[in-house]
Amino acid sequence: MTALSALLVRDMRLAVRVGGGALIGVLFFLIVVTLVPFAIGPDLALLARIGPAILWLGALLASLLALDRLVSMDHEDGSLDLILTARVPLELAVAAKALAHWLTTGLPLVVAAPLLGLLLNLDPKATAAVALTLLVGTPALTFIGLIGAALTVALRRGGLLLAILVLPLTVPILIFGVAASNAAIVGPIPFGTPFSILCALTLISLVIGPMAAALALRQGLE
Repeated sequence: MTALSALLVRDMRLAVRVGGGALIGVLFFLIVVTLVPFAIGPDLALLARIGPAILWLGALLASLLALDRLVSMDHEDGSLDLILTARVPLELAVAAKALAHWLTTGLPLVVAAPLLGLLLNLDPKATAAVALTLLVGTPALTFIGLIGAALTVALRRGGLLLAILVLPLTVPILIFGVAASNAAIVGPIPFGTPFSILCALTLISLVIGPMAAALALRQGLE
C-alpha cells in the first residue's frame, strides 16, 4: 500500500469512527429537506419547482459540518507535522484527505438525494438530474472547503470563520448546480450548458484546492 492510499484509508476510517461523518451529514440533510415543506405548506407544485434548490442548499450546508475536522484533527494529534515532512508532496497528501472527506460525507448525500426527492414531489427525471449535478458538484464543495480548513487550522474554534470563508466561494457551484437541475426539468436552456460550467468549476477546484491548501499550511505552520 502506498503512502497516499494509506492516508486515504486512514482518513476514511477516522471519519466513520469519530463522529460518524456520513451519518451526521445525511441526518442534517434529511432535517433540512423535511423542515422546508412544513414551512412552505402543502403546495406540491411549489415544492416540485423549488425542490432542486432545496436539495442543493441542504447538501451545501451538510457538507460544511465536518470541514473543520478535515485538517484540525491532524494538527491536534501531531499527524500534520509528519505529513508536512513526508516525502509525498503535500499537495497530493491534502488531495487524498479531501477525497476521503468527500467519500465519507459528500457521496452519502448524493446517494440520499433521490430518496429525499420523494419528500419534495420530484419526478424521476428531476431526481436523476439533481443527483447527477450533486455527484459532479459536491467534490468542488469539498476541495473549496479544503482551502478554508487549511487557513483556519491553527485557530481555536475556527469553525465559524471557516464557514464565513467557504460559503461565498461556493455560490457559483450552487448557482450552476441548481441551474443545471432546473434546465433538465423545465428548460428553456439546454441541460449541457450549465452542467458543463459546473464540471469546469469542479475541475478548477480539484487543481486549485490542493495547491492553495498546501501553500496555506506551509505558511501558517512555519
